Amino acid sequence: MDIARNIAKGLIYLHEDCETRIIHCDVKPQNILMNEYNCAKISDFGLAKLLKPDQTRSFTRIRGTRGYVAPEWQRKLPVTVKADVYSFGIVLLNITCCRRSVDWTLSEEEAILEEWVYHCFQAGQLGEVVRDEDVDKLQLERTVKVGLWCIQYEPSLRPSMKKVLLMLEDIVDIPLPSNPTSSLSAI
Repeated sequence: MDIARNIAKGLIYLHEDCETRIIHCDVKPQNILMNEYNCAKISDFGLAKLLKPDQTRSFTRIRGTRGYVAPEWQRKLPVTVKADVYSFGIVLLNITCCRRSVDWTLSEEEAILEEWVYHCFQAGQLGEVVRDEDVDKLQLERTVKVGLWCIQYEPSLRPSMKKVLLMLEDIVDIPLPSNPTSSLSAI
């Protein structure tokens, strides 16, 4: 949870606290470094997009890593900080489930992490997504719900990173998330 909170704090800084707002565009486990105090730090700003002071979105060609790229990139929509929220949601599920976002060595039902996690959540079988049986079940449910909200297909449904942090810290209630991929089937 400390790693997830540190990543969230880093993204809050980029999205809200920097003089020039930054969309990282490539949030993934390989771009999260740990310092000597086990504090997570966001790295590799090679694909980052700087926003002008009055700018909240940007039209740009697709950036990022497959499995972590928000759906709006493929839809050629303007990109906002919500693209990083999506990527953070996938990373949060990676951390929670201790596995990659796509793993074709698993069964078809389990291969795509976000679909499998939502299925387990919907079925009330969250214990299936973790390897540790001594996990705090309330924290697991909270973390999965936050991850599912972050990866909603529609960017407007995703919370801000500030709200994500409040949800992770159990300061605000987390409503039940809808199926994050439900809009994909309508296309």
